[in-house]
Amino acid sequence: MPSCSYKLALNYSCDSFFGEFNNQNDIEYYAKGYLSWLGMLKVTPNPHDVFNIFSQRYTNSISELKKSGFSANNALVNSKLEAHIEKEWEHFLNGIYGLCTKSGLPEEIASKELAVLQIGEILEQDKANIDLVQLTKAVNLLDKSSALFAPHERLKSSRHRLIDEVRREYKL
Repeated sequence: MPSCSYKLALNYSCDSFFGEFNNQNDIEYYAKGYLSWLGMLKVTPNPHDVFNIFSQRYTNSISELKKSGFSANNALVNSKLEAHIEKEWEHFLNGIYGLCTKSGLPEEIASKELAVLQIGEILEQDKANIDLVQLTKAVNLLDKSSALFAPHERLKSSRHRLIDEVRREYKL
């Protein structure tokens, strides 16, 4: 099961007729998709199968996205996909994708990663040769899977850099 994506440490105090009261609570945030992941874990008899489920879902998503016209030349989503998925699995377990995708699930992780790679490849081209239709399509895919991020993280986020700024610069 993935770790929490955010952990808030709340300290608060109250003063009333009964006196002062101080308390501290920790609140953990998990991506909304983790509930379905937990349901899958409950019905998976062998815990060693869980990575394979993640890997298969990720691989299937990449395949479907490629059939839909998304692509990247990067080896991470081609010849080195298996090794890439192993690294993605670690990020998934650490709760990172609960922070930067809407659901935190393998399908959105795959969409986000492929979109980021495709946008990067498109933007590496000479500005005069950029295919705005493909760029728009890739930015929309990233927008569909990418979380809004917490207000204090937005300016550092991939959403800001690859969605907001690309749309602004290329008037998408």
